Amino acid sequence: MYDHGTRYAGRFFAAFYLRRELLDGESVSKIGFTVPRSLGSAVARNRIKRRVREAVRLRLDQLNPQWEIVFNPRRAAMDSPFNELVREVEQFFLRCNSSS
Repeated sequence: MYDHGTRYAGRFFAAFYLRRELLDGESVSKIGFTVPRSLGSAVARNRIKRRVREAVRLRLDQLNPQWEIVFNPRRAAMDSPFNELVREVEQFFLRCNSSS
């Protein structure tokens, strides 16, 4: 993923994404989240992860199913207005779909 994929750097997260071949019956992208310890305590890291995960969940229907994505949230994702975070996820998914 990190070696062969593409990196997206945004205000609230960085993301690594890679197009993959769909297997029979597969219709969902594979998505993961990593939050480094440098972003704070476990409570803070879990809060950041929950916010980004929810923003992704709200816009997941806009993503084509052939992607593997790893989100690396930034500290700004913790205190940002949630609608801005959702907007960035939406822009990222549009970017993925346009590179199909």
